[in-house]
Formats: sequence, structure tokens, C-alpha cells
Amino acid sequence: MKNQKISLYRCLAIVALILFIDQFLKIYIKLNFPLSIYGQEAIFDIGWFKLLFIENKGMAWGAQINDFIPFLTEKSGKLFLTLFRIIAIGFIFYWLKKTISENSSKLFSISLSLILAGAIGNVIDSVFYGYIFTESYFQVASFAPGEGYSSIFYGNVVDMFQFPIATWTWPSFLPWVGGDEFTFFEPVFNIADSAISIGIFIMLVFNGSFFKEN
Repeated sequence: MKNQKISLYRCLAIVALILFIDQFLKIYIKLNFPLSIYGQEAIFDIGWFKLLFIENKGMAWGAQINDFIPFLTEKSGKLFLTLFRIIAIGFIFYWLKKTISENSSKLFSISLSLILAGAIGNVIDSVFYGYIFTESYFQVASFAPGEGYSSIFYGNVVDMFQFPIATWTWPSFLPWVGGDEFTFFEPVFNIADSAISIGIFIMLVFNGSFFKEN
């Protein structure tokens, strides 16, 4: 697969498919369940896998950009992050087109398509969800454009998958973490996050062959 080529239309079809699945699941969760409050039952729970409804205001693991840039307020940090994601989408799309025009490997183009799809999927949440959906705290949201829980560009990303495969308590003699409970894998994520992670993983694994000529 690494030495085969792929057209831009097929790459965009991959992007469209991932976006459809990502947005369908997010909207279904949003319009059928309230936010999952800590300590309450999950939407679906079989121990090592949980289906939840979490809204992420920031980046991965809920981190917010104003945590790293103190002079930014939470609102301005949110806007900065959304605009940065939009710019990143333009760069990734340009990179994808350039890669295809230069007849780079099929697998590399697919990895860029996955990253592009994931980036667009989360940007849709950030740009539109606050404007078109009502609040989800202790209630099921409704579709109400213009009467949402926030304004355009200030929406939260919807996450729902969690794989708490194992939980243990660190031995008390360990520094910093001794006696603390730890769950692997605790972060909650969505289809878009998965697409980005898989795309980056492919790039890391096949980095040598992708950039051999460079």
C-alpha cells in the first residue's frame, strides 16, 4: 500500500465518511442524553468500556490554552484555539493536495486524510454547537439555532468513549503518586480524536519510508 497512489477525491471521500460518523454520533448523543455527571451511571457501561457524554471546552484531556498562556481569559483562549484549529485545517488540506500531486505514498495520503477529518470534526463542534444546541446540564439539549448555550466559535467538543481497562492504587512508598488511584485508560474521546491519533500513529510508524527521499 505504501507505494501505491490515491486520488484527492478518494481522500476526500475518506474525510466525508469519518465526518458523517463523527457528527452523527455526537448529535445523537447530544439530542438524547444529558451530560454525564461524575459519580452517576454512564449511558452504557461494561466495565472496561463506557459510553458517556462529556463536553470538552479546551484541548486534549480538557486542558485549556489559558492554562499555558496566563494573560488570555478563558473566553479569548477558547476563540484563539478555535481559530488556530481552522488555520491548521487549511494547512493540512494544502499538505494533502501537495502530497497527492507529488505522487507520494497512498498510506501517507490516507494518514493525512484521517488527521484532516478529525480536525474538521472537532472544529464543527467548536464553531457551531454552542450556537445551535441548548444547554445539556441535567437536561437533554434541543436543536435551537440562535438560542444555544453559547455563541458561534465558542462551542464545546462532544466526547463519549472511555476505556478504563484497569484501575489500581500506587504503592505508598512511591514518591508523588504513592497511595493515589490510577485508571488506565481514563481519557474520554470521540471519533474525530481517534482519526487524528490513528493518522499520527501511521506517520510515526512509517516515517522512514514516507520521508526517505527527503
